[in-house]
Amino acid sequence: MEALLHYVWKHRMLPLGDLLTTDGQLVEVIDPGLHNRNAGPDFFNAKMKIGGTLWVGNVEIHDRASDWYRHKHERDAAYNNVVLHVCGNVDTDEVLTADGRRLPQVQVTVPSQVSEHYEQLLHIDQYPPCYAIIPSLSPLMVHSWMSALQTERLEQKTQAIRQRVERCDGSWEAAYFATLARNFGFGINGDAFERWAASVPLSAVGHHRDDLFQVEAFFMGQAGLLELESVPERYRDGALTEGYFTRLRNEYLYLKHKFSLQPIDHHIWRFLRLRPQNFPHIRISQLAQLYFDRKASLSQIVDCQSVDQLLQALDTHATPYWQTHFLFGSESRRSEKRLSVASRRLIVINTVVPILFAYGRHRHDEQLCDRAFDLLEEMQAEQNHITRMWQQCGLGVTTAGDSQALIQLKNEYCNRKDCLRCRFGYEYLKKGAPVTPR
Repeated sequence: MEALLHYVWKHRMLPLGDLLTTDGQLVEVIDPGLHNRNAGPDFFNAKMKIGGTLWVGNVEIHDRASDWYRHKHERDAAYNNVVLHVCGNVDTDEVLTADGRRLPQVQVTVPSQVSEHYEQLLHIDQYPPCYAIIPSLSPLMVHSWMSALQTERLEQKTQAIRQRVERCDGSWEAAYFATLARNFGFGINGDAFERWAASVPLSAVGHHRDDLFQVEAFFMGQAGLLELESVPERYRDGALTEGYFTRLRNEYLYLKHKFSLQPIDHHIWRFLRLRPQNFPHIRISQLAQLYFDRKASLSQIVDCQSVDQLLQALDTHATPYWQTHFLFGSESRRSEKRLSVASRRLIVINTVVPILFAYGRHRHDEQLCDRAFDLLEEMQAEQNHITRMWQQCGLGVTTAGDSQALIQLKNEYCNRKDCLRCRFGYEYLKKGAPVTPR
């Protein structure tokens, strides 16, 4: 398997004894190079001695030497700087670069224990497959890998935020609102909320910001929830009789004409297996109240210096009608339907921290980036099936930084069986599962 050859080369897990080219020259690997996961040679800027001569250049790895021609590298000038061809099976004596140079080739066998341990990781029934080795890992190694995963997750979220900024014509305020809205969907309705936020013209809403009723009409109308068809049939008569739905709808029709608005399709909202407090109507109402209270701005979030200040800034509740309803026409017991502290903590983790990190990168402000990491370390770990799984494996999960790192580990490595890029997987490949004494 070529990926395993990459791994053996990168970590120098080469067989014992001399490494020789097919024409008998001794190869001494000084630096295997930088692993390239994009187009081009597999390893950049490797350093090695071949037959006593020092070479600095690129390395290409294939299962079979003939793959060089199958991939048409002999026609690609990007491979002219390759200095060594590493293969699991040298099935052709000669490979040439586009400039006609003959490459030295070396055949590398993956050590048997590495192959065996990799097969175990791929086929073991327990999840995660490396569970048995977790308790034996050194705290320093675990901390290092968790820190790298935490940064990787923030970088990934930063890229998503940058794309939102581009879609918002460079407006960080609008991108923050879209990120906030997405996370008000709490997973199930995340995509729908982001699509809704993109349809809300904040510049237009800003003209009516002092009128909560008009803000709610803007928000509900753009969500498509002021279409009568969006109200479940059994509640339609009640919605029309109460009058609030009709008032909101009439106000929205005025605003729609004034600002040439186009609502999204109400069918994109998901209700199945949702708790009523997570219904889109309630979350949009809470966002309307937050916006009306002038708490939904990026500038205010940047000014907050602590978790407590952020939790206070994000404190919001449903607007008056929704304190006695979950849907139009369907009454419920009176409740403020305040955004819970647990929900606000998730908003800090998934909205505030990434936006501070991304905005800090944008402004070259290291203090904002550092504050993002500090917030994760100050907050308790999220409690979900992912963190519980790792805790059962013997891994300590204390802070939100830990839980974010482990979510990244599961989503980007375990789920993809990408053990070759995982440091836990690296330890397993080296040692295998610990033997349990009888």
